[in-house]
Amino acid sequence: MQNVYDIARDLVHSLKECDQYKNYKAAKAKVDANEDLAKMINDFTEKGVELQTLTMSGQTPDEETLSKYQQLYAVVMGDPSAAEYLNAQMTLSQIVTEIYQIIGEALNE
Repeated sequence: MQNVYDIARDLVHSLKECDQYKNYKAAKAKVDANEDLAKMINDFTEKGVELQTLTMSGQTPDEETLSKYQQLYAVVMGDPSAAEYLNAQMTLSQIVTEIYQIIGEALNE
């Protein structure tokens, strides 16, 4: 029987070989090369986490907060490199989420 840690390392290796990961890394490199863009995306991501945390705690964000977030979203997505990065990140996150679901389902059998 193969060691589960070795299997996990194999999975990581496979993920790094998939197109979605390669697209993410290329998009991230573009963003990282532009300090202002990287900061803008980081701010956007932090605001998104704040909204999620607020929502998950049962609170409803006020209109002003939502409006500011939507405006920031429009600015971020208006930059082709930022949009490419965020889309690539979302695609890769979806794959990882699906892998977690597969593992969770298998462990709950």
